[in-house]
Amino acid sequence: MNREVIFIHGGQSFSSYDAFLEHLRTGELWNVLGERPKRFKDTLRTDLGSSYDVYLPSMPNSENAKYEEWKIWFLRYLELVHDGVVLAGHSQGGYFLAKFLAENEPPVRIGGLILIAAPAQPDDFGGEDGGDFAFDTTALPNLAQRAERIVLFHAPDDPVVPYRHAQLYATALPNATLHSLPGRGHFLGETFPELLEEIEKMY
Repeated sequence: MNREVIFIHGGQSFSSYDAFLEHLRTGELWNVLGERPKRFKDTLRTDLGSSYDVYLPSMPNSENAKYEEWKIWFLRYLELVHDGVVLAGHSQGGYFLAKFLAENEPPVRIGGLILIAAPAQPDDFGGEDGGDFAFDTTALPNLAQRAERIVLFHAPDDPVVPYRHAQLYATALPNATLHSLPGRGHFLGETFPELLEEIEKMY
């Protein structure tokens, strides 16, 4: 059986619908001509190779994400995988995985959890605040009970999610491995060799 990875992409979430509308009116336009820059997740399947089954669910309504919608969709993907699956989430995707595992016993054994530039609590993330993905951070130690290994990636210069969020995770999860990578911003680059190495270590 192939090794299995579920990768949850980022998104945006607003507690206030008016704030979301204001974002639509004034936020930066991107991918105007359909030429979105390539990012590491675009080649994750190829980079890991044929011995991995990499699931890349397109999470619902990611411009103004709602936790319950993401949870419903994610649970359907968990029905496809087996014990030992590795979960990885970038930004809002990491926030989602943290909340889900803090509050729920997963139906399969989680071999590894990787959080990349993940928020840990509400904050100003460039006009959004994380919406209803917020959770009681005193429940963070539950992640260590539900994932066999936890790895954190964060850049001290992240312009979106402040580094203090990584420090909060690291304090609550003393056995987690924190990779502090200066100069990587919000991890929007084409390559991410450190991520590939950590996934491979989990099998």
